[in-house]
Amino acid sequence: MKYQHVLITGGGIGGLTSALCLAKKGHRVDLFEQSERFEEIGAGIQLSPNCSRVLHYLGLQESLQQHGFLPEGTQLRHWKTADVLSESILGNAATLQFGAPYYHIHRGDLLRLLVDTASQQKNITLHLESNIDRFSQNDDGVSVVTNDQTFTGDLLIGADGIHSKIRASMWGHEKPHFTGNIAWRALVPTQRLEPNMVKPMSTAWLGPHKHFVHYYVKGGEFINCVCVVEKQGWQTESWTERGNLSELKSDFNGWHDNIQQLIDNIDEAQLFKWALHDRPPMARWTKQRVTLLGDACHPTLPFMAQGAAMAIEDSMVIADCLSHDASVDEALQHYEQLRKKRTAAIQNGSRRNAKVFHLSGVAAWLRNRAMKTSQQHIMKGIYQYDATQAVTPKSV
Repeated sequence: MKYQHVLITGGGIGGLTSALCLAKKGHRVDLFEQSERFEEIGAGIQLSPNCSRVLHYLGLQESLQQHGFLPEGTQLRHWKTADVLSESILGNAATLQFGAPYYHIHRGDLLRLLVDTASQQKNITLHLESNIDRFSQNDDGVSVVTNDQTFTGDLLIGADGIHSKIRASMWGHEKPHFTGNIAWRALVPTQRLEPNMVKPMSTAWLGPHKHFVHYYVKGGEFINCVCVVEKQGWQTESWTERGNLSELKSDFNGWHDNIQQLIDNIDEAQLFKWALHDRPPMARWTKQRVTLLGDACHPTLPFMAQGAAMAIEDSMVIADCLSHDASVDEALQHYEQLRKKRTAAIQNGSRRNAKVFHLSGVAAWLRNRAMKTSQQHIMKGIYQYDATQAVTPKSV
């Protein structure tokens, strides 16, 4: 296939990664971001080997090592006793086993790496304050209108997030389902805590009707905390809604002392909460020369730490399909075919974990006995996926 001119709407992690993957394959990209600057709302993000190998493919290994944190492993702990329910070793072992490391990084740091790299690519043009008002397509290409200016290209990728306007234009507005879970997020300066109180791992504490996750970011300078609680009555799906520290303390009253210390050292000005909404896997996300990517087509609950990873994998696969398939239509259909089953499995697995993490009584005891082997087996299957090899000339 000849090199394509690709239009992308959405300047988040998925949009920028797809732009870089496409540019590396020789395609020309115009990326449109509605905000006045590139910024990632949120705190930490976990980059497992299945997505970090794509970022290494893009030449970001040195930057990730500089700005990220390499955990020694992952742990699941009992909410009150701190007993280890399951543990997986990462660090150098992850690179040896999966061919790529496991990073923790601040979302803002990752976004800056992607923006800086994209800004240096001659075949990528970044457009800020550019909201796509409408788009149209025909057999020859796609046109988008932003700020009364029209851009044309060979295809359009909607990487515009969970409230995607491109998805709504193609398939209509959807009504998401509130899961009954509220998520808190916060950063804790490491220097405020007792030395070595928090292990250099991604740790999830599991308790009745709630769980608490923490891990290091910014090279260990901060600890990112994500706390999920089952509750009703508040359903705002926003990453910028301020949280109340006393409410969070009340939610985790009686939990292990380590959790109490983390909560006590949170900066309330940097405490946010959002309601978790679920969306089922889509039956289709492509129409001719327009397709979706990342949260726009498979938004994922944060119970497997794979939401951003799926968007990063998407980015590699769509770039490869456009380089191998005979036409744009075939490439986009092939991309959807390759990605739909895997992303649906991650969506469903994350939904399942939302229930499993919050079990109580006998059900929790049975879960804890099974965790030591089942969790490692599940995550191994996820980490082994290699998006850089998902498409080969033989499979098209």
